[in-house]
Amino acid sequence: MITRRSFIGTSFAVLAATGLAACGNSASSSSSGSSNGSAATKTLTVAASPSPHAEILNNFAAPKLKEQGIDLQTKEYTDYIIPNQVTTSGEVDANYFQHINYLNNYNEENGTDLVGVAAIHYEPFGIYAGKSSDLAGIADGAQIAVPNDPTNEGRALLLLQQENLITLKDPNNLEATPVDIADNPHNLQFVEVEAAAVPRQLQDVDFAVINGNYAIEAGFHVKDAVAVESKDGKAVEQYANYIVTTPEKKDDDRIAALVSVLTSDDFKQYLSDTYGQDVLPAF
Repeated sequence: MITRRSFIGTSFAVLAATGLAACGNSASSSSSGSSNGSAATKTLTVAASPSPHAEILNNFAAPKLKEQGIDLQTKEYTDYIIPNQVTTSGEVDANYFQHINYLNNYNEENGTDLVGVAAIHYEPFGIYAGKSSDLAGIADGAQIAVPNDPTNEGRALLLLQQENLITLKDPNNLEATPVDIADNPHNLQFVEVEAAAVPRQLQDVDFAVINGNYAIEAGFHVKDAVAVESKDGKAVEQYANYIVTTPEKKDDDRIAALVSVLTSDDFKQYLSDTYGQDVLPAF
């Protein structure tokens, strides 16, 4: 079993190699903020998860920004570590993949000061059926796959608590782990793996709690889930996905233009038409 506490330390080398491959396959070889094609064109480089973030940037934001003389270049990464690293280093100008609690935890654990510029969208967390489908009649000792990073594991356990499967010692603990469970009447067993790997565990466990972006990549939708976290204000507030950058670039005109595009009425319509209930506006 991989615990969430070993996640940062043990996976760094593997993820670094993955990130280099992602960089090599990205659409951009331009330097951040450099001219591209003419003196009037500015380049904005953003690191993003493939779906829905990179799709949103490439299909919706890029054409809008081009009209403003900004060449949006997207670098895709499949993990949750490297996008923040390349933002801190200046290899990219900003990133778009994480909610504010993940960002805060990342800053605390890595001594960084990345900032969330604006909340853009929200992806409902869902429980998906694997070897079992009856969540209400879950078997004693059933296995449930959950993400092992601090904030997303806590979010998964909050969803299981919402469904009355467990009770946490602190029912509002956003960073709970299995040791923080006060009552587990079905003796549920938790398979803790990297968030990106949770969908691949589905065939081997009874249920899996999957991040919205990885569910979309795996071909799952909110309508397929056996349970979905409540769409109340708290969930959107805590788990909306942000545009993130460094303090030095938080007022950058290019990033401000991107935020404006991604908080427009046109964008709300795009999300509804493209993703339905899988990706919801957070503004």
